[in-house]
Amino acid sequence: MKDLFDIKGRVVVMTGACGVLGETIVKYFAAQGARVVLLDLERAAGIGNRIVEEIRAEGGEAMFLATNVLDQSALEQNRADILAAYGTIDILLNAAGGNMAAATVPPDKTIFDLDVEAVRKVVDLNLFGTIYPTLVFARVMVEKKKGSIINFCSESSFRPLTRVAGYGAAKAAVASWTKYLAGELAIKSGDGLRVNAIAPGFLLTNQNRTLLTNPDGSLTDRSHKILGHTPFGRFLEPDELVGCLHYLAADASAAVTGTINLVDGGFESFSI
Repeated sequence: MKDLFDIKGRVVVMTGACGVLGETIVKYFAAQGARVVLLDLERAAGIGNRIVEEIRAEGGEAMFLATNVLDQSALEQNRADILAAYGTIDILLNAAGGNMAAATVPPDKTIFDLDVEAVRKVVDLNLFGTIYPTLVFARVMVEKKKGSIINFCSESSFRPLTRVAGYGAAKAAVASWTKYLAGELAIKSGDGLRVNAIAPGFLLTNQNRTLLTNPDGSLTDRSHKILGHTPFGRFLEPDELVGCLHYLAADASAAVTGTINLVDGGFESFSI
């Protein structure tokens, strides 16, 4: 019987691949026999090349390419380099994103202090940083009528969280884009094209560490509120995301499209 989770030999392209989550995810996919392509900014090249070397040392296949997810010409060059190396693209993980302090509303300020230009930059990075790579790399999938696109949403895709005004708006838009694109591609390019998203719960990463921990390492009031609303009662670990991603990438989810998959220890479903 066919192994529905077998992804050996498939080409996985991941944007924003050089952070803590990205490193965990690409190493996992490589360990499953996939050929992984790490895309990130030029300044992340040192990290990217180290990850590639570590994957290759374990017998895996990987390459790092510098890119800018808001530069279509750069992405098109990435696509040409990937096709030259591996001949196709099977799975796209749109993980590039982030936040800016100026796009938040901290407790000591009001919405009238919000930097609208910072909000615009956060929306550009998270939403258009998902749209542009899709427009470039999905062309390969459409040509062969098969492929899986996985976007990265957030708890703030479902309900507005305090403080993160710009990020919440951006991630809500990514969720809407995911559902729209799932229908668009399936109707016009066939049922082999799937678009889903993962919505991670709260993890301690470099991006949010100052929000969730004090300088002495203790938890902030915000952390206590989050954990009090999380049935698991703890933050998640990066490797707890990979099972869901594997499922969405593999033929095991062949009839699954347009979904936002929560991996959050119960945060979204919990009330009191």
